[in-house]
Amino acid sequence: MSANLRNTLGPLFLILICPPFVMLLWYTNTQLAGSLSELWTLMIQQGSLQTIYNIWSPYFWGSQTAWTIILYFAAFELVLMRILPGKVVYGPVTPKGNTPVYKSNGILAFLTTMIVFCIVTFGLGLIPATILYDNLGHILGALNISSVFVCGLLYLKGRFSPSTTDAGITKHFIFDYYWGTELYPKVLGWNIKQFITCRFGMMSWGLFLLSYCSKQAELGGISNSMCIAVFLQLVYITKFFIWENGYLCSLDIMHDRAGFYICWGCLVWVPCIYTSPSMYLVLHPVHLSMVWATLFSTLGLFCILVNYLADRQRQLTRATDGDCKIWGRKPITLSANYETTEGHARKSLLLASGWWGIARHFHYIPEIAATFLWSVPALFSNFSPYFYVCFLSILLVERAFRDDRRCAKKYGDDWDKYCELVPYKIVPLFVAQLMFVRLQSSH
Repeated sequence: MSANLRNTLGPLFLILICPPFVMLLWYTNTQLAGSLSELWTLMIQQGSLQTIYNIWSPYFWGSQTAWTIILYFAAFELVLMRILPGKVVYGPVTPKGNTPVYKSNGILAFLTTMIVFCIVTFGLGLIPATILYDNLGHILGALNISSVFVCGLLYLKGRFSPSTTDAGITKHFIFDYYWGTELYPKVLGWNIKQFITCRFGMMSWGLFLLSYCSKQAELGGISNSMCIAVFLQLVYITKFFIWENGYLCSLDIMHDRAGFYICWGCLVWVPCIYTSPSMYLVLHPVHLSMVWATLFSTLGLFCILVNYLADRQRQLTRATDGDCKIWGRKPITLSANYETTEGHARKSLLLASGWWGIARHFHYIPEIAATFLWSVPALFSNFSPYFYVCFLSILLVERAFRDDRRCAKKYGDDWDKYCELVPYKIVPLFVAQLMFVRLQSSH
């Protein structure tokens, strides 16, 4: 039963549930005042399937404007990947012994995209900056359709024309479609996973934020809550592209194949769910006091900085083979041995100092905290702005356990030694004890 759940029922459930959920959350934020209780009432009155049909059907196939936006944006990002200067970087060796190759020009592409959008909209007035918000339902509808189609093409490519030997199928078609059949697909020289995750998903996040700001300003003036939320997210996205090379060496990219899970997620889930706190604010401006505005902004920037510094510490340690300083001293490292599926011996350098000496996945804490801090300017009239931070918390906690299992399998006894050096998974024991004591005292 557990194998059937993992290989068929679980993936099928997510494939069927996630696309309509995106449309429901968009509709809730833009038509139901962000109230999930109103959506629930609607589903009780009309029935779940009828409600989904009524909401989704007008936008199911997108619109000419939506398709034009998507195609122009995708083409623009593909061109930037090719023509912008950037050094060649290499990802970790794959289980089959292949080495992925990338062109490192993410931050330049991000700045170019943001500047061009501002020039075309605010500067020249060729299109309204609100165009993304105004067509959001049709854009999400078109993205849903196109993403399902793209995932199908990637399934076929990985099965019949893979770019590398890191490809294959199981006996379960639904799982293969969901998880993917190829680790690093390339088409005409473009790395498809890099394009979908970084240059489409993350890049579109920033553009939607600018459009949301413009729409709120058009409706009656921009609020400081929107400014704080968007500012923190843009800083986070900028941080991401500065660190893009590190992301391309992360466990997600190293292990997750190009299937529905990662591709649909970046093409549809990111533009809708990740932007949802600011999407909500468009029609629900909140004017915060200077004290709260300063507090949210300062804490948010601090959390993003800690998240970046943690990733930077690991990146620096591996780039210098441990010959560097972390928090002013030589780092504690562990050389972990593993074998590829082809039997070749490899090594990874595991860091046990700095932020990585606190807990094995401590960097998830500031990431979740930052997400909360760009959601909380919406205050607490509705739960909708906090769906993303709840989703992210569940995702990252599950990922911490999943990554530990992967590392234990990959490194064997060396991972046990690393866990002795860094015994805590996410939250250090003293933090957990402090929370427990405070909980006990409150009762």
